[in-house]
Amino acid sequence: MIHVSISEEIAKACPDLHVAVVECDVVNTVSDEQLWNEITEVETHIRTTCKLEDINKFPPIQATRQAYKRLGKDPNRYRPSAEALRRRILRELPLYKIDTLVDIINLLSIQSGYSIGGFDAGKIDGNLVLGVGREGEIYHGIGRGELNIAGLPVYRDNQGGVGTPTSDEERTKIDMNTGKLLMIINGYSGKEGLQEALTYGVSLLTRYVSTTNLEMELITPESRVKIML
Repeated sequence: MIHVSISEEIAKACPDLHVAVVECDVVNTVSDEQLWNEITEVETHIRTTCKLEDINKFPPIQATRQAYKRLGKDPNRYRPSAEALRRRILRELPLYKIDTLVDIINLLSIQSGYSIGGFDAGKIDGNLVLGVGREGEIYHGIGRGELNIAGLPVYRDNQGGVGTPTSDEERTKIDMNTGKLLMIINGYSGKEGLQEALTYGVSLLTRYVSTTNLEMELITPESRVKIML
């Protein structure tokens, strides 16, 4: 399993951070009608229970925004992905249909409020460390071009950044050939709610991408624990 750790810089700024890491073998598909029915149900629930002005008050989103501010980033300019997806729903804009793996990660992010990293594990070079983006650091966000990640939490492997709560990096993105997934659920709001999100995420992976060889860890600045559901 890819080793994921939290830098001292992040630990000081975000002492409540809990990170759930999932690594598994998967079989990706172009799209899944049943999955999109599930996505539509969650969209409908959000539209009927949430208001646009209240999105940033949802605890997982609020905590991610606060982490941005503590690290010197404007969360209104570089929105966490969970917030951006919920705003898209409430503005009656269609969600992107990419492939089943990416659609699962987007659904989990929308439902839980956590910004979630989804990576092709075979494209990651070495282990990952969560640090803080630097001025001038080269980073190409998926579908966004070159992204200024200075002040953003960023996972780095031996070659550089692979994921932030705003956007993952092109280099390690999921595609139709992805056979091993690394999924990271970033709980800046702490442990509460993380188990439920993890359980739901594993359920989606099991039902829609034939998940096998599943490994999971819960990581904090002080510890790491293997998880069994």
